[in-house]
Amino acid sequence: MQTEDNLTAVLYGIRDLRLEQRPIPEPKDDEVLLKIDVVGICGSDTHFVQDGHLGPLAVDKPMGLGHEAAGTVWKVGKSVTTLKKGDRVGIEPGIGCGKCQYCRKGRGNLCIHRSIGKKAHSGECLTRYFVCSSDCCFKLPDHVTIEEGALLELLSVAIYVCKRGNVRFGSIVLIQGAGPVGLTTMLMCKAFGASQVIMTDPIQHRLDKAKEMGADFTVQVHPKNSAEDITKGILSTLGRYPTVTIDCVGIELTIAVAVKVTISGGVVVLVGLGGTPTVNIPIADIGLREIDIRGSCHYSNEYSAALEMVATGKVDVKPFITHRYKLEDTLKAFNTVITLEGNPIKVLIYPNSQ
Repeated sequence: MQTEDNLTAVLYGIRDLRLEQRPIPEPKDDEVLLKIDVVGICGSDTHFVQDGHLGPLAVDKPMGLGHEAAGTVWKVGKSVTTLKKGDRVGIEPGIGCGKCQYCRKGRGNLCIHRSIGKKAHSGECLTRYFVCSSDCCFKLPDHVTIEEGALLELLSVAIYVCKRGNVRFGSIVLIQGAGPVGLTTMLMCKAFGASQVIMTDPIQHRLDKAKEMGADFTVQVHPKNSAEDITKGILSTLGRYPTVTIDCVGIELTIAVAVKVTISGGVVVLVGLGGTPTVNIPIADIGLREIDIRGSCHYSNEYSAALEMVATGKVDVKPFITHRYKLEDTLKAFNTVITLEGNPIKVLIYPNSQ
């Protein structure tokens, strides 16, 4: 690799993903230049590539992709004292401004400036070299792999989901969707003390992986089935009502199932954004049975905890890494996720691999 090579993946529209050269950026005083080692493909990246939008967020101009990333410090700004060249780091892709009302309350995930990247340029790590604030970099212990570092973002999401759902010792948890978010959430529910976790998905190989990684029960569901039928299948398998349901899918059907299957007085956490922005929900169930519906957006101050969980061996995310690609094969990597060819779970891209 030549030092002037900064090949970058840029999305121009639906399935219009291009590789182009960009200048290698120079870090400001409080920033670092990173050589990106590995990037995970997130479901949100896939939605942008396949559909041109994620919920209300649309691709209306060329945009970078990739926010599950880790890399090696290549150059440091003159004010940076916590990092040096050669340090391996996980990258937190979005940090709040620290000044708005949400940041001051410790809820930086709701920061009104977060989306424009005041601290870190979220979603632009599918590139050879990347500049970000040193505050966004978490130094990896020697025994933590660079791949694990890239998956800290995913674990941070899972930790925050568990907090939003008040998962604790004795919780009975249903997770809808056995993709990467669902699987990491299952691992984290177990770490939080959940006594049983049941997972649903239409794809059997994902359920097989869920069982392999520790799910107590799995149920294969079919999108053409009614919410009532799916609910009956879950209750028949589990033998009780879940106290917490976590929906990592986000379509009208799964939201309806979440409301119907959760115990009265229980909690439903909405994580996935797989459907339309507006859906019909069983409002009578929510009101009469006092079901708490909670959103879950990104995470807030979970990165250190995620790194600690990996470093101490409390969670192991390596088993669901299934595919690895070079940056030059980025389109092929996304096609693998979209077509499900080869039974992918987690697909990683290596921008600087030879």
